[in-house]
Amino acid sequence: MSSGRRITREKKTIAAMMAIYCSDHHGARSGLCDGCASLLDHAERRLDTCPFQEEKPVCKACEVHCYAPTRRERVREVMRYAGPRMLWPHPILSLGHILDKWRPVPKLKTRKRAVD
Repeated sequence: MSSGRRITREKKTIAAMMAIYCSDHHGARSGLCDGCASLLDHAERRLDTCPFQEEKPVCKACEVHCYAPTRRERVREVMRYAGPRMLWPHPILSLGHILDKWRPVPKLKTRKRAVD
């Protein structure tokens, strides 16, 4: 699936956050440990299937929960830790993420279900 600019930037942001978190918590100096690589892969797949795509709000404000509760908590943990540490190594991604917090939160369009 081809990603737009917003989703591409989101993928770069979560990858940068994951690298900071994994390096500091798991000692990974090049690449990610298996657990963090798996979580990043899952996050990227979730971004690919996000129903909002280019209008995507920040995950914290979104009405759709793309992750199962355990993975959602792991992603939250990564973001809580790495978010404040992103400013110096990734100032452009940090600014983009901060500005995204002010985006309006779109409502999910309801789909009509076929009646049997």
